[in-house]
Amino acid sequence: MQKRTKRILVIFTSILVGLFGLYYLGRMFAPGSYPFAEVYELNAPEKNVIDAIVQFKLDHLEYVVPHVTINNQPAGNLSESEGRKENSYWYFIYFYYPKENQIVFTWTRPSGKNKTDFAFISLNDGLDLGYWKKINDDFGFFENRKIKKTFEERILNEIKSRLETK
Repeated sequence: MQKRTKRILVIFTSILVGLFGLYYLGRMFAPGSYPFAEVYELNAPEKNVIDAIVQFKLDHLEYVVPHVTINNQPAGNLSESEGRKENSYWYFIYFYYPKENQIVFTWTRPSGKNKTDFAFISLNDGLDLGYWKKINDDFGFFENRKIKKTFEERILNEIKSRLETK
């Protein structure tokens, strides 16, 4: 191999490694509290979205999170921590997938007069808290797509349908 060809190959490889490093460095400093959340925009005021979610959970009790633990010690009920904390932008909601034994963490926030952002943030494996995996970050490409599709089919589409019938 010629000296010039080797030099070009080293420069090209260095540039690729540098760009890859910058990409991951940027991800480490991603802005915001939930930078990897999958955010869906709903065409309804936040109050209507929250009402639709509450009604959805009343109609589908299987999606209500049972009592949880932390380090296998009783930790109460996540439903008690749902809602908006003082001076918070987000209204937090938890769902439960009984078949998979997973907890789904979501939030809503207003994004305009008659629009609401509904975000899918993470999944926790089991009812023992502390095993959260962030959507769009901790899962591989194909697994992430599958998880988002499941969320859309089981929860999001029905909430959208309830909003359309209001």
